[in-house]
Amino acid sequence: MFPQRLKELRKRSGFSQKSLSVQLGVSQQAVGKWETGRSSPDPDTLARLAALLGTSIDDLMGLASVAPAAAAQRFFGGYEESPIPVVGTVRAGFGALAFEEDYGVEYARVKDPASYFYLVVKGDSMEPRISDGDLALVHRQPTLENGDLGVMVYGDEGEGTLKKYVLRGNAVVLQPFNPAYEPKVLRGEELDKLFIAGKVVETKAKW
Repeated sequence: MFPQRLKELRKRSGFSQKSLSVQLGVSQQAVGKWETGRSSPDPDTLARLAALLGTSIDDLMGLASVAPAAAAQRFFGGYEESPIPVVGTVRAGFGALAFEEDYGVEYARVKDPASYFYLVVKGDSMEPRISDGDLALVHRQPTLENGDLGVMVYGDEGEGTLKKYVLRGNAVVLQPFNPAYEPKVLRGEELDKLFIAGKVVETKAKW
């Protein structure tokens, strides 16, 4: 059960085998062996793996029992409202992401609540579609597709920014909606300093 569950949760969280291995400090081959059942992670790695995938060790191992009310969580093709943490700042340091400024919770109808966070938008670079103070619902994932709206951090100690992610040849463009702001173009080694916190799936006015 563990191999199938690991593969399912990894894909759902937006990790490739390579990106997950980097986060855990193991080889891609090790992750591949876990998913084919040829080996298993040690207890410490298993705990870190569960945390990265936003689940419990029991669930990851396929030991979590299904609650009787689980079927009731789905209704009319949607999901039960769940509390999602609201943060004010996303930062990068030492190759990891940190979420700061706790603003409590906001509710959203999503399948895996642990894989999401809300970010309070700062500034007017995404006007007129997204305004200062709006809430952006972000799915935690380390990659984006061309044209996605994402929360990204540039530089080791930079602060997260919400921009359109545009692939242009060998470059990545962080594109604002507000024409008063210049897009940021990243090439070559600059791309190594770009951290992706997640994909914006919804925005809404809060204040």
